[in-house]
Amino acid sequence: MSMRPRTGAKRTVLGTIRQLPSYLRLLGGLLFDGRVSLVDRVLVVGAIAYIVSPLDFIPDVIPFLGQVDDVFLLVVALQRLVKRAGRSVVQRHWRGDPSDLSDASLAAAVGAAAFFLPGGAKSRLGRLMGRR
Repeated sequence: MSMRPRTGAKRTVLGTIRQLPSYLRLLGGLLFDGRVSLVDRVLVVGAIAYIVSPLDFIPDVIPFLGQVDDVFLLVVALQRLVKRAGRSVVQRHWRGDPSDLSDASLAAAVGAAAFFLPGGAKSRLGRLMGRR
């Protein structure tokens, strides 16, 4: 059986998973940086609290759909946090390759998380991120 190289969304998702420790350090740095808006930090903490909470708009016991609202809220909150923190603040907390902080790379990371969302939620997320 021949192994085909991974392309497209699968490659992006796998690459993002490999960089998860760097993204978690970035998240921690931004959450405790006083230069980042308190509102943006609270939105991310709220999204995380919603994910771990047993109360959901769509119960997690419903396969796939139960996790969609969790992923969607977290992705939107993280995107807002990174965008509004500013490039210099984000770079201060980033430990990975600086080229991974390009707008295209950050959009790909958010897109990797959105990979698990259904089409309508993906398009809404794209509109929220300023993409058409």
